[in-house]
Amino acid sequence: MARSRSTRPTDAELAILRVLWRLGPSTVRQVQQELAQVQPTGYTTALKLLQIMTEKGLVSRDETERSHVYRPALPAEETQRQLVSDLVERAFGGSARQLVLRALSADKTPAKELEQIRKLLDRLEGRSR
Repeated sequence: MARSRSTRPTDAELAILRVLWRLGPSTVRQVQQELAQVQPTGYTTALKLLQIMTEKGLVSRDETERSHVYRPALPAEETQRQLVSDLVERAFGGSARQLVLRALSADKTPAKELEQIRKLLDRLEGRSR
């Protein structure tokens, strides 16, 4: 099933996706053990979430082995891009500028991150000229 653009992962689903992006294809047990390091999570909870995520198209399931193996449907960058686009539209009326201003003013941004942002802006400005 293809993932629809409006299907946003919940916080619990994002936690599972982060595990899968970090570990690569994984069984329910592997996902559950990783999640349990941060917050108590039962096997059946992890299984149910992965089943829902499969139905939503957030993950795919390889059923060729006894223990099913799950993998994210999209790379982290694509999922993040979709979430940011949705946030910009819903919370900032489509203004990326407002999002960036709020993000940078919310906390002290480390100098290293500011330098990376400057480089990105320089690259983006070079593209539009």
